[in-house]
Amino acid sequence: MYKYILFDLDGTLTDSAPGIIRCVQYALEKCGKGTCPDRELLPFIGPPLTESFQKVCGMTAAEANTALEYYRERFARVGMYENSVYDGIPELLQNLRQAGKTLAVATSKPQLYAEKILEHFGLAAHFSTIAGPGFNGELPTKADVISEVLQRLHLTAADKNAAVMLGDREHDAIGAQQNKIAIIGAGYGYSSPGELSAAGVRQIVSAPQDFAEFLL
Repeated sequence: MYKYILFDLDGTLTDSAPGIIRCVQYALEKCGKGTCPDRELLPFIGPPLTESFQKVCGMTAAEANTALEYYRERFARVGMYENSVYDGIPELLQNLRQAGKTLAVATSKPQLYAEKILEHFGLAAHFSTIAGPGFNGELPTKADVISEVLQRLHLTAADKNAAVMLGDREHDAIGAQQNKIAIIGAGYGYSSPGELSAAGVRQIVSAPQDFAEFLL
């Protein structure tokens, strides 16, 4: 049974699509790229944003960094709160804590934003640590963020056998695999059809409440 449970944020704990998409549209307009249909921007939810600006919008690395600055301009002001907690998450976190589990957040969102969002929704106190990239390129990949969480929790190689990552995108799975911990997919999040299975995820839930089957 798992004792150490790492949660992704966007698409796992919260439905953050409205704020993220509006901030991407804002950044594209400021960069003179026009706008895109919202559905075409769903791949932005989860992976590092500079990676998505390059992959989805065909930007150069320099253009992606500029777009990221515009994105953060709106996100820090209003975008982070255009967001909602998935039904069942507060109860799941409370039940896991009562069962003696150690909870953490491992997100590709900057740690400062993640902390503010979780405080805003009254969830921060459930987590022993909240980890995400800095604003200067620290922890650039999900694998790096997961590794940081494991270090903060002082997990030994043996402890990692009792650790699991919960996330909705392939980079959550890849990061977990690179750190040699288990992964359970949040199938209700923003992954494309077949994305999690193709990344090697064998256990996928369709609602937050369903995590309890594997965790309690």
